[in-house]
Amino acid sequence: MRAARAARTALVAAVCAAALAALTAAPAQAGAATAPSGHPGTATAPYGATATDARTAALGTGRGHGQARWALKDTGVPSVRFRGLAAVDRDTAWLAGSRGTVLRTTDGGRRWRTVSPPGAEGLEFRDIEAFDARRAVVLAIGEGEASRVYRTDDGGTTWTESFRNTDPRAFYDCLAFFDRRHGLAMSDPVDGRFRVLSTADGGRSWRVLPDTGMPAALPGEAGFAASGQCLVTSGARDAWIATGGADHARVLHSADRGRTWTVTGAPIPAGDPARGVFGLAFRDRAHGLAVGGDYRADQPSPRAAARTTDGGRAWRTAATPPPAYRSGVAWLPHSRAAALAVGPTGTDVTTDAGRTWRTVDTGSYDTVDCARDGACWASGEQGRAARLEH
Repeated sequence: MRAARAARTALVAAVCAAALAALTAAPAQAGAATAPSGHPGTATAPYGATATDARTAALGTGRGHGQARWALKDTGVPSVRFRGLAAVDRDTAWLAGSRGTVLRTTDGGRRWRTVSPPGAEGLEFRDIEAFDARRAVVLAIGEGEASRVYRTDDGGTTWTESFRNTDPRAFYDCLAFFDRRHGLAMSDPVDGRFRVLSTADGGRSWRVLPDTGMPAALPGEAGFAASGQCLVTSGARDAWIATGGADHARVLHSADRGRTWTVTGAPIPAGDPARGVFGLAFRDRAHGLAVGGDYRADQPSPRAAARTTDGGRAWRTAATPPPAYRSGVAWLPHSRAAALAVGPTGTDVTTDAGRTWRTVDTGSYDTVDCARDGACWASGEQGRAARLEH
């Protein structure tokens, strides 16, 4: 069994390496036109169709074996923006978005089943975490009772509402799990500190953690519900929160499942409610990536990516960052150096652990997620969903 598992892991790593080689071998393709993304905490109207609404958007122009591309998968709901994404494997993925919409595919995106919780039409789903094809937890954002958590154990046929926020001062942005039982959800600051929920039963029940171990928030500081990546985990106990909106961006780290936190400044520009760190990804408890910038389409986003090699105690700006705001980021599985970043104006790739980034596609995506079997998915506005193929 160990030998077979090791062989599969090696195969996935080789496939990922081939895909990334193809990604970086050719110039970026023409894609979606730039358009205002709207405040991450609110719904925005989709903009007009463009060239990348074709079935497949190339991420490399090379021919032959190893060519990689975003293969668009028709979800059938062009009016929905999907900022929540959970990649289970090459066949199975979950999407969560505006108008209370949850979709699931189990055949690689050829067909999508609408599995939205009943009565959720007025909610904004911004994050979803899936354990497999049947079990998932989804987060709705907003002030007061608009922030809710639902769980399904039967592929979305039925849902149970496991949390409804009753504090009008709270606004939940993201959730993340350490394993199938333990997870966290985070809210913007209440009484001057970020609020954190904890679950020990897979999201069936939640409790607010004491804030005595949480550093004070800065004036105007908040999380961004832009990609489901303002709260991320790695391993059994480590979690990180991304912030913006204040004078400077920060990343908070917990090594004990959210009981206590430390905080470090991040070099991604802030100083405005529209700027800061929007997404995080950690491939282990030491090596992490941060992306963000200014989500307004008419504003520049210099230094839109940073990296850490010590668990977030220190962050360094990418030597060659993405050219514009990016909201989502994901490490390629079984790779120590390759990752993808996405945003409304394109996809970027790094093959040196975040030191340099290169734009490989200009289609619009809000979030990206990769599964253990090597499959990477992305999603965004106009009902957009895609899988990386080669």
